[in-house]
Amino acid sequence: RGGTDHPGYAIIDLDLARYDRIASRFEQQRRERSGLLKAGIPTRNKAFNALIAQIERVASASRAPLLLTGPTGAGKTHLARRIYALKKQLGQISGPFVEVNCATLRGDQAMSTLFGHRRGAFTGAVADRDGLLVGANNGVLFLDEIGELGTDEQAMLLSAIEDKRFLPLGSERSVESDFQLIAGTNRDLAERVGRGRFREDLLARINLWHFNLPALADRREDIAPNLDFELDRLTRQMGRRVTFNSEAHKRFLRFATSHQAEWRNNFRDLSAAITRMATLAPNSRIRVTEVEEEVGRLQQMWSSMSLKSRPTVEEQLLRELIGEPTFERLDLFDRLQLALVVDVCRRSTSLSAAGRTLFAQSRLKKRSANDADRLRKYLTRFGLSWSAITSSSSLARHTMTTEVGSP
Repeated sequence: RGGTDHPGYAIIDLDLARYDRIASRFEQQRRERSGLLKAGIPTRNKAFNALIAQIERVASASRAPLLLTGPTGAGKTHLARRIYALKKQLGQISGPFVEVNCATLRGDQAMSTLFGHRRGAFTGAVADRDGLLVGANNGVLFLDEIGELGTDEQAMLLSAIEDKRFLPLGSERSVESDFQLIAGTNRDLAERVGRGRFREDLLARINLWHFNLPALADRREDIAPNLDFELDRLTRQMGRRVTFNSEAHKRFLRFATSHQAEWRNNFRDLSAAITRMATLAPNSRIRVTEVEEEVGRLQQMWSSMSLKSRPTVEEQLLRELIGEPTFERLDLFDRLQLALVVDVCRRSTSLSAAGRTLFAQSRLKKRSANDADRLRKYLTRFGLSWSAITSSSSLARHTMTTEVGSP
């Protein structure tokens, strides 16, 4: 602009400030879209904020399936709804948000619910029915717990994703539906592929964009802003302002952000805790009394859940050694004791050495301490032998290494 032309080229004077303003406007739009995905919650966890920023870029530019993984209660459904809201705001979609928990679908019901059916397709099919895939046309279909879907339904879903066409149950004519898929699961889908429970081709199709949501316990700096979000939600729901007094707020946050708080069910636990305190508090103003009661309630609940939680490496090994039926017949006392005995055996060089460790006190009161014989008889009660236990040691070490190294 205002430059002198030269043979073969022209000199252009760029107003860089203009492009800075454009770049600034784009950045502001991205921040607003990320804020929409976070429901306006000012989260502080750097890893989570980076994850949301990446989801914003993908959701804004792509119509490909999204796979959301993470523990139960980590917010997969909530995030799926926010992604839908973003896509609708951007004009990518005009249809509804359709959600289904695949764990509730079984047999003909699964096919019918997802893909629809024609009258007479099965006993009880007295009228035609459009399935959820048709209902999600031009919108978003959120399949929660997709790992629980049967393999037949998985095959039809793959075809529907790729071709945008599928056959309702009992029909010879295909129907169309142009939906965008978001899948959610707390399962390891690759492991289910290895066991023949999930189709590898479907996993490859939905795994293009995979986002793993962290547990609440890994985002403790985000508990305070999410607490404010829950208070606002309850205020709208209950029709009156829900608050903490100053000391109660400090006490709850001190517990909630400490490692005493396990948050096993993640945001479901947090939401339930705030709801209980708000309901019990006089005039919806939460006091230290309600906080202390709720802390005790949560700790008792988590302690009870610990006894029924995911099996440890030792428990998995014990199940393999004595078999599932025998394991299930044992009392918790016997399981814990036997698991400890097996662990000592695995770490010992011989049956006698293991016996000396296990009977270190009682053997002092015996004239002849035949530790190996005592231990052999104890193991025999459960159908176990020294050789069976020691041959499993390398497998157990491999399993433990895998678990420790897992994300």
